[in-house]
Amino acid sequence: MATLPAIIPHWPGLPANVGALSTVRAGGASLGVYGDGQGGGGLNLGVHVGDDAALVAQNRAQLVALLPSEPAWLNQVHGVAVADAASVHGSVPDADASVASTPGAVCLVMTADCLPVLFSSNDGDVVAAAHAGWRGLASGVLQRTVQAMRASGAGEILAWLGPAIGPGQFEVGQDVLQAFSESAVDAAEHAAVQAAFAAIGGRPGKYLADIYALARLHLAREGVTQVAGGEYCTVSDAAQFYSYRRDGVTGRQASLIWRK
Repeated sequence: MATLPAIIPHWPGLPANVGALSTVRAGGASLGVYGDGQGGGGLNLGVHVGDDAALVAQNRAQLVALLPSEPAWLNQVHGVAVADAASVHGSVPDADASVASTPGAVCLVMTADCLPVLFSSNDGDVVAAAHAGWRGLASGVLQRTVQAMRASGAGEILAWLGPAIGPGQFEVGQDVLQAFSESAVDAAEHAAVQAAFAAIGGRPGKYLADIYALARLHLAREGVTQVAGGEYCTVSDAAQFYSYRRDGVTGRQASLIWRK
């Protein structure tokens, strides 16, 4: 990836026949609030955020040139639908995850604070990517993605948590705590959910939520315990990431995975 700045996941156990990366905000043609934050061009990949469409197309072309095929672009709606990455070309389905068992098919999700999760079976024959904002996460998008992978033949599954809003920045209200509390399947998980929310002193009903910890809980529910990543904060690292929470009007980075 020398021709494009990107994060190559530190992902122990990832099979050699799987490619994965997360883009960063630098390295593209977008300008202004969609730029790299340092006065240079940004690699905004979102067509829905107000950026110049021609520049977004140029950014996407730059990314696609490094991939085995056109990625499965999704219209992310904070839901739980999972698309087949090999069959969406020419369309943009309403979905927040995609799965692929065909070599060369690229799964992609875009984020700017929400959590991107990449998945691979332990043999690399089935891969997937999911967009997990708090609504989709609480509603079960990660579980649905794992189930779709298993329906495609995956056995043991590995996951990587990509760049998202960190636990020191993700301020939420009582509604978010309630949504995750109500989704807990037993007392132990309910206690773990409570531990993922730190009350903000002097501000009743306000919490700092750890979306990485919440994702690990939901993955463990499906038997996915080999989980890497979770060390980034999109809000705090303006030099590297777009962040909707930080900037409002901004671009989108992407996390991608494919079977070689």
